[in-house]
Amino acid sequence: MLLEVQKLTKAFGGLVAVDNVDFQVNDHEILGIIGPNGAGKSTVINQICGFYPPTSGKIFFKGEDITGLPAHKIARRGIGRNFQSSVLFMDETCLNNVWAAYHRHYKSNAVSRVLHLPSANHEANEFKKKAADTLDWIGMSTYKEELAVNLPHGYSRLLGICIGLATQPTLLILDEPLTGMNAVEIQTTIALLRKIRDTGITLCMIEHNMRAVMNICERLVVLDHGQKIAEGTPDEIQKNEQVIEAYLGRKK
Repeated sequence: MLLEVQKLTKAFGGLVAVDNVDFQVNDHEILGIIGPNGAGKSTVINQICGFYPPTSGKIFFKGEDITGLPAHKIARRGIGRNFQSSVLFMDETCLNNVWAAYHRHYKSNAVSRVLHLPSANHEANEFKKKAADTLDWIGMSTYKEELAVNLPHGYSRLLGICIGLATQPTLLILDEPLTGMNAVEIQTTIALLRKIRDTGITLCMIEHNMRAVMNICERLVVLDHGQKIAEGTPDEIQKNEQVIEAYLGRKK
């Protein structure tokens, strides 16, 4: 087990967005978190990644209690992510966007980098090469020098994943990685996600494209109105009456 969420709760004033949610993420799996709009999915991952402190509950990563740690400390422990909306330096090249994501791995201090000391320059060049290699690996080599603002939508989403990979995570959390993609882009991205998992990186993803989710995820956690209503394999989830009701409003 890589990640464990215990009775996770988040209240915004009188609104309980996440209510006593429990689940686990196992090593080297692709776990999907699904549910209708407003189910609390993004709030769950924002708590895991340190963007929201939980109101109550616990989060353990590799056996360590990371509950309430700030985002940068959680990233240092090996949890990377993308965002539902692309968070990019739009006026920078794709290469510079990915290069910037390696900043947490620098050993030289800020002063030596500002002064361009030889050791700092060497380290910066090494990380720039790694950024280029990451773009090559993800299939974006031809876009290295393209400004992020000029990218087609599908490649903009891929760049967000690439930035997540540059943090060198053990667990990569993806918030709707397929949103807005056409059928070809979806199939390309699904193949990429499997390729990422095959390198040893565990994936946890929120996604509304049910066909894609059932195709790629080994297990699913289903949320509705902030609560977990089901957990299981794609086949089990497709047959779950409570899940069907949550999505379709069907009465039992």
